[in-house]
Amino acid sequence: MTRALFIIDVQNDFTEGGALGVDGGAAVAAGVSELLARHRGAYELVVASRDWHSGEGDNGGHFATDAEPDFVDTWPPHCVAGTMGAEYHPSLTVDEVDVHIRKGQGVPAYSIYEGTDDAGDTISELLGRHGITDVDVVGLATDYCVRASALDALEHGQHVRVLTDLVAGVAAESSNAALAELGHAGALIVTSSVVAEASGAAE
Repeated sequence: MTRALFIIDVQNDFTEGGALGVDGGAAVAAGVSELLARHRGAYELVVASRDWHSGEGDNGGHFATDAEPDFVDTWPPHCVAGTMGAEYHPSLTVDEVDVHIRKGQGVPAYSIYEGTDDAGDTISELLGRHGITDVDVVGLATDYCVRASALDALEHGQHVRVLTDLVAGVAAESSNAALAELGHAGALIVTSSVVAEASGAAE
């Protein structure tokens, strides 16, 4: 078993005060940093994704430019490349991140699997190179990018755990539905205590 950690979109625009801020986003940033400070050794690979949208155009219909956003398929402008909104939340310590994935460069993109790193490699290529079999998923937002990333990880044959104390969503109902869907699809819906327990058992 070789495990990776996916840190999904812990960015200023998705945390409190941002263009699409969710309640609890800053706490997720701090919690992920604490997890890495205590249990970095649990992961062969730590990957962080960011929305990295174009500042021009509607990004393939992702940004609502001619009508009000429906907050399902169209959204207010957010996480525009090079802006503070696209940067990681300051409470997220990125020193322990091995790979940074950018997604949504001119097109809609929810899953980490839709992005690439600076060298142009996809997450599938990176996981294969490192022999990753298991993935823990944390970040924002539970009901959108966390959901899409975890479903894609399952689709690509990974054993997936979603750490529920380190995710936050747009709305409670849709977040609960997303976790139920992920559990039905085969993900383990657990808390980060499983990482501590496994680390203790390995000592």
